[in-house]
Amino acid sequence: MEMKKALPILFAVMFFVMVGFGIIIPVLPFYAEELGASPTQLGLLMAVYSLMQLLFAPMWGRISDRVGRKPVIMIGILGLSLSFFLMAVSSQLWMLFAARIVGGFLSAANMPTIMAYVADITTEEDRGKGMGVIGASIGLGFILGPAIGGVFSKTSLSMPFYIAGASSLLTLILVWLILKESLPHESRGGQTAQKTSLKYSLSGSISILYVLQLFVSVSLAGLEATFAYFAAEEAGIGTVELGYLFMIMGLAGAFVQGGLVGKLTKKFGEGFVIQIGITISALGFGLILLIDSFVTAAVFLTIFGVGNGIIRPSVSALLTKKSTAGYGSTTGLLSSFDSLGRIIGPPLGGWLFSIFIGLPYLSGILLSLIAFCLYRLYLGQSKKYRSASSL
Repeated sequence: MEMKKALPILFAVMFFVMVGFGIIIPVLPFYAEELGASPTQLGLLMAVYSLMQLLFAPMWGRISDRVGRKPVIMIGILGLSLSFFLMAVSSQLWMLFAARIVGGFLSAANMPTIMAYVADITTEEDRGKGMGVIGASIGLGFILGPAIGGVFSKTSLSMPFYIAGASSLLTLILVWLILKESLPHESRGGQTAQKTSLKYSLSGSISILYVLQLFVSVSLAGLEATFAYFAAEEAGIGTVELGYLFMIMGLAGAFVQGGLVGKLTKKFGEGFVIQIGITISALGFGLILLIDSFVTAAVFLTIFGVGNGIIRPSVSALLTKKSTAGYGSTTGLLSSFDSLGRIIGPPLGGWLFSIFIGLPYLSGILLSLIAFCLYRLYLGQSKKYRSASSL
């Protein structure tokens, strides 16, 4: 399926997946509370989903290298829909946990397989653009979802779950009817078992890029977990304004990913864009410490969002170009490192915040600095490897 036709469909698919995912965000804490969840159990309920993604994204990526992308994407969306309906009918806390575990396990198939699909249909030159478009759809879906969830939760707390389940089912039908398979039969299963193994995927200098993404994810998740408290303390910003702030940041990130990433990577290459993204991200962390009003919060958070938003698509594009494992194995492993960052980030950010209010953002600068050094290390290692192999 050619890129021009497939990318809008993939954009829509990932957008609806993230809308469904976002719908339940503002509701889940209250819903779990009604079923008797303590704050710790609520934290576990959030974490168990990311944990399943961490464990199973590489597996689904490898499966998509063997059987094709479309069936695996369909499994992922069906799993998401199933988990939303299970949550809607949950009458006890263990049922909610079961729904999150099932959803996390099956929907771990979505992100890596869609990224692998993009890698299938794009040339190396256009890879950054394709990854950026998917990044933008994720960002936009994530903005719209919570807003929809907030509105429908006024009807009843279970209503957003039914809507999320229904929107996932519609997405499944869209994929089934419109999306064509991107991995030709002759390319499937062609990877030897050794080539799709984790050990193989993590060998060589590209393993540094996965670790780089981990540091970026940890710093972002730490900010997301603590910013509400920080903004309330420093600028008296309430929950409604906070929603607007994250919306502005998300829109700026999506805009940059959808339009700018492709142009920049085409002109300067992914490496340059990754370094620029990390630098802007670090600057954003520093500026956040100076927030004193809604306007400064909006501007500084947007600077951070723009920097952070261009890193992931550029890393994905670079990895699929350089890795000798299948695209699915590569994107699956990247999703796994991303999830690990989302598991470590919130408790680490919360702990740092409890020591000193600005510490999560100071550590964000430090983590960005480490990520920057890791990219320079990757560059040095890959140059060494190239000169060694040309001898």
